[in-house]
Amino acid sequence: MHTITVYSDFVCPYCLLAEKTLSESLAGNEFRIDWRAFELRPYPVPTLKPQDAYLPEVWRQSVYPLAERLGVPIRLPAISPQPRTRLASELLWLAQERGRGHSYTMQVLRAFFQDGQDIGNAEVLVRLAGQSGLDSEEARQALDSGRYSGAHRAAQHHARDVLGITSVPTIIVGNQTFRGIPAPAALASALVSI
Repeated sequence: MHTITVYSDFVCPYCLLAEKTLSESLAGNEFRIDWRAFELRPYPVPTLKPQDAYLPEVWRQSVYPLAERLGVPIRLPAISPQPRTRLASELLWLAQERGRGHSYTMQVLRAFFQDGQDIGNAEVLVRLAGQSGLDSEEARQALDSGRYSGAHRAAQHHARDVLGITSVPTIIVGNQTFRGIPAPAALASALVSI
């Protein structure tokens, strides 16, 4: 089975929208999506605020039209400033170890962009982990102990400084890298080549 690697941040709406394109392109094929967390604004970089002009404008001009074309329900969350995603990213490591990486990623993205939940809150993340098929208590212990914090920091460094990841989603298909949501034809061509 081939793997498609997707670098994403849980507060990036395009990452939720990219999943729709990927799922449709991969349907019936022997491919697996490997989600990798990449914080666009790690501490101490300030996170964005939905009441500032930037986010509403981007959503009006780009996110909402694309979501409508793809048929994905989505809305700009009102949480201000946007939550940090370090804890959600750390739990992705646990989810991957348990074979629940895709389910967990979708649970967190939908919770934020469809339900407006605060995905920076550890209790919310523990509940979402349980809903994605993980053991809630194991998820709580992983966050409390910082079990995956070192691995997450090292992966963040590797993605940024070695692979040159600067935006999300960044999708790697074989030896091709797509920054943003690839056109279905380009994605199909890349899938055939691996």
